[in-house]
Amino acid sequence: MSQFLLLLYNDTTRPPNLSPDEMQKMLERYMAWREKPFTLDGKRLAEDVGRVIRSNSGKPRTSDGPYSETKEVLAGFYLIEAANYDEAVKLALTNPHAERGAIEVRQIYGS
Repeated sequence: MSQFLLLLYNDTTRPPNLSPDEMQKMLERYMAWREKPFTLDGKRLAEDVGRVIRSNSGKPRTSDGPYSETKEVLAGFYLIEAANYDEAVKLALTNPHAERGAIEVRQIYGS
């Protein structure tokens, strides 16, 4: 089996309009998905802005990020096992985030 990283992105231009009860139910769906047999790990990212390191003329430069003009922000990830990309995408489509954001599916090198 190969390993795939599912990167979950939120659209900052469309904040979720959920009641506290709806938010709790959504959270429960994410937690249940994390318990699936093919899911190896999964975490929500902290709500800080993070840091970005970029090379500037061969020298690393650190800045805050992501920036406010960004329309999508990385919100979390899942690490899953699947036979191939087709299966990984099929599994990703069952993730609750597919209903409200974007999911990038990437194979882990060497897995």
